[in-house]
Amino acid sequence: MLDLIGKVAIITGGGTGIGQGIALRLSQQGCKVVLNGRRRVPLDRTLQEISARGGECLAVAGDVSLEEDVARLLETTQNTFGQVDILINNAGIDGGGYIHDHDVQTWDQVLATNLRGPFLTARAVLPMMRERKQGHIINISSESGLEYYQGNGAYGVAKHALNALGEFIQRENQDFGIRVDTICPGMVVTEMTKESSGLDHSKCLYPEDIAELVLWLVTRRVNIKIGTPVLIQTMENPWH
Repeated sequence: MLDLIGKVAIITGGGTGIGQGIALRLSQQGCKVVLNGRRRVPLDRTLQEISARGGECLAVAGDVSLEEDVARLLETTQNTFGQVDILINNAGIDGGGYIHDHDVQTWDQVLATNLRGPFLTARAVLPMMRERKQGHIINISSESGLEYYQGNGAYGVAKHALNALGEFIQRENQDFGIRVDTICPGMVVTEMTKESSGLDHSKCLYPEDIAELVLWLVTRRVNIKIGTPVLIQTMENPWH
């Protein structure tokens, strides 16, 4: 098991939900955490919680779909902590529809955040990881990236593409000691999903479940990789 003390992790969408859960868990293991998200208030709330527990944390507000915001995120991280060891691509938004009448604006917004964002952040951190011959990128995808749900539209397409993006990055960079893992959660109770009609929270995943899986992945010996997206789901159907 690898020691995370002193490691630096960027977590996009880190102010709430799965990202917040991952940030809290990694910081408990001594990892320095950089939170990113579009909304400042949730970032500051999570930062304060981590700091109160004795962890080191930095919050950088911004939109991962914008090159200038990603560049600022990396520059601020390097100026503060000097390196990036782990990137968690977690930022994502919902949005679906049947392809034949899908709203174009929704399509573009979902693809921008859920696919362009991970591309931009990975592209930003990879040069320094390749130079140091170490690094770990984890993409938080979805069960929708493995299945084909009718009406899932842009969200499903983006998550399928995110899985492929992770595999391309892994194959292009494993000779440089860089690992890439993709996690595909089933239904997780978060700010975005908790009010969904017909959802039984007792039969759902929670952010802590995903955080524990992330912790397991980032603490494996450096020569170990997981070759396919990891599906994590509950055994009981969470929908009434």
